[in-house]
This record gives sequence, structure tokens and C-alpha cells, in this order.
Amino acid sequence: MNKALLALAIGGFGLGTTEFVIMGVLPDVADALDISIPTAGHFISAYALGVVVGAPTLTILGGRWSSKTMLLLLMAWFTVFNTLSALANSYEALLAFRFLAGLPHGAFFGMGAVVASRLAKPGKSARAIAIMFTGLTVANVVGVPLGTYLGHNYGWHITFYIVGVIGIITLSSIYFWMPFLPKSSAKNVKSEFSVLKKKELWLGFFLTTIGTAGFFAWYSYIAPLITDVAGHPENMVSYGMILAGLGMVLGNFIGAKLAEQFSPLRAVFIALVAMVICLVSNTYLAQNEIMVMVTTFIIGVTAFTVSTPIQMVMIQASEGSEMLGSSLNQSAFNMGNASGAYLAGLPIAMGYGVASAQLVGAAMALTGLGIAATLAHVRKNKRKLKLATINN
Repeated sequence: MNKALLALAIGGFGLGTTEFVIMGVLPDVADALDISIPTAGHFISAYALGVVVGAPTLTILGGRWSSKTMLLLLMAWFTVFNTLSALANSYEALLAFRFLAGLPHGAFFGMGAVVASRLAKPGKSARAIAIMFTGLTVANVVGVPLGTYLGHNYGWHITFYIVGVIGIITLSSIYFWMPFLPKSSAKNVKSEFSVLKKKELWLGFFLTTIGTAGFFAWYSYIAPLITDVAGHPENMVSYGMILAGLGMVLGNFIGAKLAEQFSPLRAVFIALVAMVICLVSNTYLAQNEIMVMVTTFIIGVTAFTVSTPIQMVMIQASEGSEMLGSSLNQSAFNMGNASGAYLAGLPIAMGYGVASAQLVGAAMALTGLGIAATLAHVRKNKRKLKLATINN
């Protein structure tokens, strides 16, 4: 089981690296393709769009194969199109390859989370899912800084070649270490879509979209926060990103512990309350050179404390179609990425300063708390109705 979870974690490392490293090498890509940086930003959006489209689509289409086979196919797809991204020599080609490289992202994480929970010992499913997400968090500490450094000094293409190599390592790991698993879904396509009628599923979807958007409202503008607000030189941004990544690694396991000790939904409550407090506090603390780095680590912790519990909430809400629900959570996560960055940018554009983005993030996390409370209420009524039916 440990080797199988390690294989999933390696895949998560590759997925996390390719998703975020493009932000680090964006100026290099723009120079090489002779386009502006805002235009190069389309490559980030194309990957996110691929995740949103691919997560439910590939999960449903892949239901006829075993989970192990599907994970291999998804990682093979990931490896091919990330390698082709390294070979792209035009805006149009790289845009297409980034979209195609993003398609398997959500499906891999979604299926991987369910597989991890099934491989785990009773009561340890949260910890197993957290191990898989460790790859994503470690990518922010090691993969993204290293890929950015190599891209700056040896050409941006090498960054995507390295991601391709990680994909090959993941393929080998899954092939040799992952045990045989049954079909990822026993249902037909029509039956799979029936889960979309569940109110709990959509509440979980919007909980992820809006709740995690609070984190991205902060993370999208971390560079100007460190330089323009706190007054650090630009080279300190890299250290800030590493601190945030270390916080994510720690928060990932704290979230798993909370989910096991209480429940996934209660763990989400705790994480979002902490996020609201930290983001509001940082609006004032970020002006201090030391405190901005301290809070960067702390917000990284609180942000990823929610990752495993919120994934488990979606798996529980999609009972009978867990793979689809888990994959949809990744679509929601990327929609949170886009909406958080956009909405937090509005007050900055109006002249309220970079720190105002964190108040937007706090408001979104607070809204997420309201959705979580609604979901808890729906579940409570569902239990009451079920109990009344049994008694009658």
C-alpha cells in the first residue's frame, strides 16, 4: 500500500509542478515566443480550462476500465502533451498543448483520491489521501522553484522536459507498485450523470469553488504583497513561495488529522475559520517585513488544511459515483483559482492597494463557511428523514 500511495504522490508532484511552474517561467516563454506577458498568461488559463473540462469527461469515459489502467492512461496522456509543450515553437501550438496537458489533471487527482481511500486501512482514508496530495504540496517547495531556476538559466523548454520525465517515472511506479483494482465505475454513463441531481454534491462543489478561492485571492498577488507592501527586494519572493509551500505540506497533514479526529466537514469548518482570521490579520501585518514572511507560512498551512477534508466531503456527497464526485472537486478547485484571482484583482484595479485582495479572500472564505453550514443542515435533515422512515 505504501508503494502504491507513493506512486500517486509522484504523479501529484508532476501535476503540481506543471500547473504552477508556468507562472515562474512566464517571462521567458513570452520572450521566446515574442508575445506579451498578458498574452502568455493565456497558457495558465488554457491549462485550468483543460482541468475543468477533462475532470468529469475523462472520469466518466474511463469507467469501463480498471482504476489502475485508467491511472496509467491518464499519466501517459499527461507525459505526452507536457513533452510536446517543450517542443512548441509558437503561441498557438503551446496554447493547444497546455489545454491538452490539463485534461487528465483533475481526473488523475479525483481517481487517485478514491483509490487512496480504498487502499487505506479502516479509519485511515484521510491520511492516505493526504499522502497523495503531498506530491502536490512538495511540488511547490521543490518542483516549481527548481523548474523556474532551470527555465531561467537553460531555457523554458527544459522545464517541460523534466515534467515529462516525472511522468515516465510515475507511469513506471503505477505499473509496478499499484495492485490490481476493479473498474473505476460499475455504472453506465447515464447512471453516472444521475449523481448530478444530488443537492449535497452541488453544495460541495460550490464550497470548494468559493472556499478555496479565498486562498487564491491571496496567493495570486503574493509577489507584490512581499515587494510593494512589505518592502522586500524581488529575490525574497522566491523565499516567500518556498515558505508558503512548506506551510502547504504541513497543512495537508493537519487537515487529514482533523478529518480523522472529527469529520471531514467539521475539519473544513475549522480550516475556513482559520483562513478568514489569517487573511484579515495579514491585511495589517503584511506591512512588516518579518511578519509578512511569518504569515505567508501560516496562510500556506491554513489553506491546505482544507484540501484533504474537502476532497472527502465531495466523495461522501457523491456516494455511488465517488470517482466522478472526486474529479468534479478538482474542476471546482481550478474554478476557485480563476475566480479568486479575478475578484481579488478588482479592488486593486480600483486603487485600494494590494492588501485589499486579502479582504476579498476573507470574504470568499467566509462565504464558504456559509455553504458548509448549509451542507451540514441538509445532511442533518437527511439523517432525520432516514431515521423517521426506519422507525415507521
